[in-house]
Amino acid sequence: MQLTRFTDFSLRMLIHLGSHPDIQATVAGMAAEHGISRHHLTHVVHQLGLKGYIETTRGKGGGFRLARRPELIRVGDVVRDMEPGFELAECFRPGESGCRLMPACALKPVLAEAGRAFLASLDRYTLADLLPTQP
Repeated sequence: MQLTRFTDFSLRMLIHLGSHPDIQATVAGMAAEHGISRHHLTHVVHQLGLKGYIETTRGKGGGFRLARRPELIRVGDVVRDMEPGFELAECFRPGESGCRLMPACALKPVLAEAGRAFLASLDRYTLADLLPTQP
């Protein structure tokens, strides 16, 4: 299983923002610091804002910061919100499966169970759990 780069970048941005709660980040600054395309990061920031993870301010002196405390941001929720589709195999996409084993295949429920377990594991953690501990 592999998360998309979009989700990876989303989690990185949230970790960075949670680690620096007193700053207002900018796309240009974050892109340079993390080696991410500004164009790609703009889409990540936009989606994080739409989903309520960050608040954004436009214009001169604008930027973005966490909209919620790190303890209120569940990692599983971020993954669900940022992954465009969480299908583990072709057979999970309605109307798109070319698998000849369907509908009698017993693999699909096994994979569905594994996907639920994966997300349940992530649900046990919040952004606060991912932040470096302060001495």
